[in-house]
Amino acid sequence: QVQLVESGGGLVQPGGSLRLSCVVSGFTISRYPMNWVRQAPGKGLEWVSTINSGGTTTYANSVKGRFTISRDNAENTLYLQMNNLKPEDTAVYYCQNGGRRGQGTQVTVSS
Repeated sequence: QVQLVESGGGLVQPGGSLRLSCVVSGFTISRYPMNWVRQAPGKGLEWVSTINSGGTTTYANSVKGRFTISRDNAENTLYLQMNNLKPEDTAVYYCQNGGRRGQGTQVTVSS
């Protein structure tokens, strides 16, 4: 059974940091491209970052230089390190592979 379970969200002040985790079961994440996407209130899904099977990473321009995607193959876990957070980063963050997505974790950036 495939499961993706995100965690690590919360309330943080502008300029702060959070690290999101996505524990995956049912398939091996190192064999597939894995994405982080987000959905802000009242908006559609927005792609944030991808790590492909070879380890190459890509980022949306809005987060480049602030966010880092990584994975732990032994733990089958995907991460998103988010630094210098801005209010516009407020959203529910999901890890995603194709049509598979977790329940999301809420990130709120506010003073």
